[in-house]
Amino acid sequence: MRLPSGSLFLVMKLEKEIKQAKFRNVHQKAVINLLFTASWLENNHNKFFKRHGITGIQFNILRILRGQYPNKVSGAQLKLRMLDKNSDVSRLLDRLIAKKLIEKSICTHDKRASDVVITKKGLHLLKSIDSEIDKTDSEALAITASEAKQLSDLLDKCRG
Repeated sequence: MRLPSGSLFLVMKLEKEIKQAKFRNVHQKAVINLLFTASWLENNHNKFFKRHGITGIQFNILRILRGQYPNKVSGAQLKLRMLDKNSDVSRLLDRLIAKKLIEKSICTHDKRASDVVITKKGLHLLKSIDSEIDKTDSEALAITASEAKQLSDLLDKCRG
């Protein structure tokens, strides 16, 4: 929730959330805070995507496929671009096929591989999600656009 400038509000401190009063140093606290916050955001996203009948990982696949549409993408390319590199791509694709959100075909130059493309139904689902997700994300973060850019830049810096 975005609050008016100058509003007084309580911020739930990490120490209170995880019931830990001390950390070895500020870097340890930052890492734990980042992991805790990432998990919290993932849970919020999962609740959001559940209302649309998909998971966050399935949304990630659909988003990648929409970016490539109308071109097909191999399962291996999808795995490389996914946020969660440990996902079972074959199982995820099978579930999206069952929901008629994607189509899979045999790759023309490698019969062992599959090519995947998003369907019109998948594009329609993403369009309906697009209308809500920006608001959901900005409310979840509860920071200004400038602060969001600064946070993103700092996270990029963390990864080198």
